[in-house]
Amino acid sequence: MNLEEYKGVFVFAQQVDNKLNGIALELVGKGKDLAKDLGTEVTAVLIGSDVMGLTKELAEYGADRIIVVDDPELKEYRTEPYAHALAEVIKKYKPEIMLVGATAIGRDLGPRVSARIHTGLTADCTQLEIGDFPINPIPGREQLHNQLLMTRPAFGGNTIATIACPNFRPQMATVRPGVMQKAERVEGAQAVIEEFNPGFVPNNKYVEILDIVKAVSDVEDIMDAKILVSGGRGVGSAENFKLLDDLAEALGGTVSCSRAVVDAGWKSKDLQVGQTGKTVRPHVYFAIGISGAIQHLAGMEESDIIIAINKDETAPIFDVADYGIVGDLNKILPALTEKIKEAKAAKN
Repeated sequence: MNLEEYKGVFVFAQQVDNKLNGIALELVGKGKDLAKDLGTEVTAVLIGSDVMGLTKELAEYGADRIIVVDDPELKEYRTEPYAHALAEVIKKYKPEIMLVGATAIGRDLGPRVSARIHTGLTADCTQLEIGDFPINPIPGREQLHNQLLMTRPAFGGNTIATIACPNFRPQMATVRPGVMQKAERVEGAQAVIEEFNPGFVPNNKYVEILDIVKAVSDVEDIMDAKILVSGGRGVGSAENFKLLDDLAEALGGTVSCSRAVVDAGWKSKDLQVGQTGKTVRPHVYFAIGISGAIQHLAGMEESDIIIAINKDETAPIFDVADYGIVGDLNKILPALTEKIKEAKAAKN
C-alpha cells in the first residue's frame, strides 16, 4: 500500500428519509479542523436516492467537495448496497481519513467497509486530532507525523485509549454523536459536487424490506434540549421523578437520566446520558441524585452550566459542577420549582 496516494478527509454524510442526520454536520465540522491541520480539504460522501437537494446544506456547513452516490437501490439503508457504495468511493478517491457517525447505521456500515478495504477502524471515538505516533518518542522506533490520533473510552470507561493506524489507509473511525461541534453555517457557500455510481448488482446478501414501522414519540430528543433535568439512582424511585418532571416543566426543559435509572426500569433508554447513552451539550444541566461516575460525565461534561444536587458532599459530580447544593432533593426540588414559578409569574 502506497500511503502517499491517500489524500483528504472524507466523512459519511448520513441521511434518512432525505434528511441529514445531525452527526453528518458534526463530522463535516470536525473534518474541516482536521483538514486544516493537514493542508487539505473535507469531502462529504452523500449516499441515497434523490438526495442531490441535500448538497446545499452540506456545503453551507463547510464541505469543500461532495461526492453523491444516487441510486434507487439506496432509498432505504441496507447493509450490502451501502457498504458497496462507500467502499467503492474509497477505492476510487483514496482518502487519507474516513469518518463515520457511531449511529445504528454507522456502527453497521463502518466495520463492513473497513474490512472490504483492508484497513483498521477505531470505534466510538470521542476525540480526534492530528499528531505524532508514537505520541512519546521510543528509542529505535521512527516517530510518524500527521497521524490521526483517535481517542475513545476503554475498559468500561475506566481508562482512555488513543489509537493510531500508521500502516494502512484510510484511517477510519466512527464518532459518537454529540461530541463534535458543527461549524457555523455560511449561507450561500458552495462546494464542488461530483456524482459517482459504482453500479449495483443485487445478490443474495441484499435484504428485501417488506415494511418500515416508525416509532411515534412526542418526547424531545435530549440531544437537542437546551435545559436538561437529569436524575440518577439517588432520586429513589420512578414515582419520585415527578419532582424532576415538575422542575423541567417550570424551566421549559426536558428530563433525562443516568444508566442506573434505565437499568432499574424507571426511564427509557432514549433518555439516558453517558458513555452508553447519549452525549449532550445543553445550556443548563441539572444533575440530581447523580454521583458523577466517569461513564456519566463522558456524556454531559461539555454542558455550559452544570448544577448538582446531592446529599453526599463527597460525590464526584461536585468536581465538575458550576453550582452545587448538598441536601435532600425531596425538599430542595419542590422549593426550587416553586421559586421558578413565582419568578415567571412576576415577570409576566
